Amino acid sequence: MEYKMGIIGYGGMASWHHKNSVKVPGLTVTSAFDIDSERLKVAEQNGLKIYDNVDDFLKYGDFSIVLVATPNNFHKYYSVMAMNAKKHVVCEKPVAMSLVELDDMIAASKKNNVLFTVHQNRRWDRDYKTIKRVLEDNLIGKPYTIESRVHGQNGVMHGWRAYKVAGGGMLFDWGVHLIDQILCMINEKVTEVYCQLFSIKTPEVDDYFKLLLRFESGLSAQIEVGTYCLEKMPRWYVNADHGSVIVKNWECEGKITKASEIVMEWEPEVVQTVGGPTRTMAPRPKETLEELALPKVESQWSDYYINVIAHLNGKEDLIVKHEELRRVMKIIEAAFESDRTHQSIKCLI
Repeated sequence: MEYKMGIIGYGGMASWHHKNSVKVPGLTVTSAFDIDSERLKVAEQNGLKIYDNVDDFLKYGDFSIVLVATPNNFHKYYSVMAMNAKKHVVCEKPVAMSLVELDDMIAASKKNNVLFTVHQNRRWDRDYKTIKRVLEDNLIGKPYTIESRVHGQNGVMHGWRAYKVAGGGMLFDWGVHLIDQILCMINEKVTEVYCQLFSIKTPEVDDYFKLLLRFESGLSAQIEVGTYCLEKMPRWYVNADHGSVIVKNWECEGKITKASEIVMEWEPEVVQTVGGPTRTMAPRPKETLEELALPKVESQWSDYYINVIAHLNGKEDLIVKHEELRRVMKIIEAAFESDRTHQSIKCLI
């Protein structure tokens, strides 16, 4: 069965969804609603039926799926409205401003017996899937630290993302993606959350944050996002009990390094290195190290919508599930609380 989709909020992300929808068999975008007449003109130029009244859009629009791509503080309002009109809903991230809002959205989905899910598209990022493959295939053993970073250099927050009332800031913007990736990668509960938020160039909201998650096994995950980092660090850096892996960038440049021989001997003499005299931090003999190429992983964004259509047709389970959305929101709320209190938050998420 083929499905038609209407869009609420035809801004930059919505037009991106529209342009890329041609890659999804069985999905056609037909309509758009926006309160901005200029954005409606763009939608009309792109071949869509336009509406400046949301009630008319939901009543007369030719579609059964609604994409909600408004500023974050309107996600719940429009999602619940669409579901009450018996439309399936795909909501942009972050799904809501709080766990309470998210639970209201899930309740509306169940009440109206319609699909409700969130565009966690970065589960299909090639860099993330590469790291996930390394861990799943046990290529470096059991991880004990995972570092995930996204750094920009311009220090700019665009439009409504710079305002607190709209749910702006990096924790809500990029953080929600990177938290989701880590939670999908590590099959354990989070027991502790520590977060520090910074406003370097954007007064109202965080434009840099550092988030630490401790898992049940003791595994530590660090998530760092910043808009004004002039020297970038690797996208991923993971240490495990049999090796390390680095993914430098979105192009997935990097390598796996493994120790082919564990050296556990007391050295009688201190080793003189560039960094000074040391035994512990002296470099390993080269013959004990082995470098491996990263696994080749193919992935495409359209798989998200392909799964949504397959689920509606009864052929696949939905990949982005409600309880996963709730876990991410719980971590985000704990992160905000940690920054507010300057303390780590004990939890079982």
